[in-house]
Amino acid sequence: MAISPRPLLIALALLAATALAPAAPAGKPNILIILADDMGFSDIGCYGGEVVTPNIDALAHDGLRFTQFYNTARCWPSRAALLTGYYAQQVRRDTVPGVASGAKGVRPEWARLLPQMLQPLGYRCYHSGKWHVDGKPLENGFDHSYDIEDHNRNFNPHDIFEDDIKLPPIQPNSGYYTTTAYADHAIKCLKEHAEKYSDRPFFEYLAFTVPHFPLQAPAEDIARYRDKYRKGWDVLREERWQRMKSMGIVNCALSALEPNIGPPYAFPADVAKIGPAEVNRPVPWNTLNAEQQDLQATKMSIHAAMVDRMDQEIGRVLAQVKSMGALDNTIVLFLSDNGASAEMMVRGDGHDRSAPPGSAATFLCLGPGFSSLANTPFRRHKTWVHEGGITTPLVVHWPKGIAARGELRNTPSHLIDIVPTLLELVGAKAPETWNGKPVPPPPGKSLVPALAKDVTVPHDYLWWQHEANRALRVGDWKIVAAGADSPWELYDLSTDRSEQHDLATEQPDRTKELAALWTKHTEEFRALALKDPPPPGTGQGNNKAAPKGAD
Repeated sequence: MAISPRPLLIALALLAATALAPAAPAGKPNILIILADDMGFSDIGCYGGEVVTPNIDALAHDGLRFTQFYNTARCWPSRAALLTGYYAQQVRRDTVPGVASGAKGVRPEWARLLPQMLQPLGYRCYHSGKWHVDGKPLENGFDHSYDIEDHNRNFNPHDIFEDDIKLPPIQPNSGYYTTTAYADHAIKCLKEHAEKYSDRPFFEYLAFTVPHFPLQAPAEDIARYRDKYRKGWDVLREERWQRMKSMGIVNCALSALEPNIGPPYAFPADVAKIGPAEVNRPVPWNTLNAEQQDLQATKMSIHAAMVDRMDQEIGRVLAQVKSMGALDNTIVLFLSDNGASAEMMVRGDGHDRSAPPGSAATFLCLGPGFSSLANTPFRRHKTWVHEGGITTPLVVHWPKGIAARGELRNTPSHLIDIVPTLLELVGAKAPETWNGKPVPPPPGKSLVPALAKDVTVPHDYLWWQHEANRALRVGDWKIVAAGADSPWELYDLSTDRSEQHDLATEQPDRTKELAALWTKHTEEFRALALKDPPPPGTGQGNNKAAPKGAD
């Protein structure tokens, strides 16, 4: 893994911080969860991407990478699954027909968040970044929080909350950037922890809002990628796929582009605002004119810059943890909430065609062409539950607790597995009762055995539903359908994770059996979501996933 001069300076700073650090107190491990937003499976270097991500790559080099880890295909359901250990539909945080649920759904009282399970064990808990969970952070177990609810602006957001108190909007041209602000807050919390609570473990939940649209990044970061993507998505997908195969990340074919599949929501007027160079289909690169190629390559350079800047800020947070003497006994998880997005729209302050692309006056979206690159080698994008929409990189780093260095873990696993894994590692169990009432058994499995060696952690099934897109995986068999009226497709993921050979017609009995199992669990989840409705006046939620194009 080559290190360029800029990342090398960061690495040297980390080493210096380590040399000056006091010894870390013995005891329960600290926890640092780092969540990217709308980042594709293969964007970062250690998963085959060409984006410069030395800090994440270093975590992978000294830790583990999971190759078959799944999310829920969308922002808020993934956060619910990550922090509760339940499928989002079980806790009313994704749409359940006939139930007040969805993006504004209210969790049952028993569906506690991870910090509420950690606080009784002595943990101090900090949140920095995107929230997108019902309720407020401090009332859900966090001691400090920095939350930006304005996801339409990276340079001058309006709706900012610290410790659940609203702050003034950021003024334009102030030098502010959300990614840096999140890291600043995380570092502030960790410094306070070192000064006042060094005898206690910490949980830091660092939830970035990049590379989610709008594509906005500091100009100096964009400049590093200005000409990187002019070869186009066809060539670059092939290059990523070859690197991924050589790393052992995948063993499947490269999925074919689907030139008739555009954004999941049609906003033609918004696409027109960008101008004639915008393209809303993943057509062959050589069919685009020079102006179109230039805009598409520019958009991908901004996406890459956003990931690059996130990695730089992760480096600063890790340097703080090292300076506390705590990195060896900190469980670090890095992952993404869904696949890269093919959405295309204009919101916030609108789009000024004359402004520098990626600046605060512009509102660009990646679109299905380069989203297909970000999700290499898989099909589809965010919101779909084909592999491109639901597969996330998962990097796990814990020097004190994991002997393996740079190894891969191939067990199929899901966000619902994070809570049981972390609870086992800190010597706790999921609560069986809450306020005297029984808590339903969580569906996830502890991945602790897979941290020691590459074993399969058995799941009876893994299940998905989002906006009528639906899927079920049992062993290596997966059924998947795009939209309410689409038939089930069937794939053998042991050889065909890119979902190129639909076996539903050849194996109708297997398809029917798996479809019946999907329906059975869907009905179980609906029955659970109907129980324990929230009290009147607590925000009953709605029965919609969210407005089209919501975060």
